[in-house]
Amino acid sequence: MPQLNKDKIKLGCAPIGWTNDDMPELGAENTFQQTISEMALAGFKGSEVGSHYPSDPDELWKALQLRDLVICNRWFSSFLITKPYEEVEKEFIAELDFLYKVGSRVIGVSEQSYSTQGLDVAILDDSTRYKMNDEEWKLLTEGLDKLGQVAKDKGMKLTFHHHMGTVVQTPDEVERLLAETTPGLTYLLFDTGHYSFTGEDPLAAIQKHIGRVGHIHLKDVRPAIVEKVKAEGLSFLQGVRLGQFTVPGDGAIDYDPIFEVIAAADYEGWFVVEAEQDPAIANPFEYALKARKFIADHAGL
Repeated sequence: MPQLNKDKIKLGCAPIGWTNDDMPELGAENTFQQTISEMALAGFKGSEVGSHYPSDPDELWKALQLRDLVICNRWFSSFLITKPYEEVEKEFIAELDFLYKVGSRVIGVSEQSYSTQGLDVAILDDSTRYKMNDEEWKLLTEGLDKLGQVAKDKGMKLTFHHHMGTVVQTPDEVERLLAETTPGLTYLLFDTGHYSFTGEDPLAAIQKHIGRVGHIHLKDVRPAIVEKVKAEGLSFLQGVRLGQFTVPGDGAIDYDPIFEVIAAADYEGWFVVEAEQDPAIANPFEYALKARKFIADHAGL
């Protein structure tokens, strides 16, 4: 078993297992207080931010500190290829300031121009997914580096989240984004589940990109459901409802060699369990405990 550095890697959990920001009817009964209490009980030290979390940083910080938690990241929707850069930067700075106050030193950016992740379209249908031209690639990559410098100046780290249904979904698109952005300004938010969903081996991906990884989402996949989503042309959100994702150790991804690569690279940052499921089917506290035990047993953390 790989022994990862407990002094350098912190364990967090995303609230999407309790309440789903894209489908608020999933887990609407689960309160913010319950969510963070169960995260803490399961043994996690950080949380990402959900839509039901307080918008007042002081209120949020007090509730977190009562449970020995901090915020480790929040999703930021950028529109660098469809909005003026100055508009995006203004929103980005406000988000950085909020996150810094509640303990986070990482922000997770996803380019949401032309995103289909929340639409009722086949998630792997290339005819419905927007492809950037060279000018738009330049807007995105130069914009990310500028935002990355803003984040760096504030003691923060910009990580880019490759995501199904967005303009950076495939391994080739991730490769191009990293090639055309600057190390130290634009980091990769590496998501094991999204890599697997594209058909890419997450082990090969992290071997290739570990030097640029600034934040890690640990989720697993259920292959039979992923194949159903692909075969029937279902949407991303339909796949979530059916259970295409689960927590690490409950699906098909072999995490041991992935953890070996991370250990060898002496990665410093967060492991965040992020597996969007229907909480009425997959009890979020039960699955948080399952994930925490798996990480202890397989990563030594």
